[in-house]
Amino acid sequence: MNESTKLGNNLKRIREAKNMSQGDVMRKMGCSRSYVSNIENGKTNPTLETISKLAKVLGVSITELLK
Repeated sequence: MNESTKLGNNLKRIREAKNMSQGDVMRKMGCSRSYVSNIENGKTNPTLETISKLAKVLGVSITELLK
């Protein structure tokens, strides 16, 4: 499993555990829902800044998203 897939799986798991939709994440980050979907599906490599924003939106550490 590559790093993009790991990040995507963790993002989806954490987002769903917090009862958040992709739309919730999108609105808080100011990006498109398709971008969130592409991250979850391992189709895009977000920047460190984006990963940091995702962690903030989800209320977890960057380490938690990447492990």
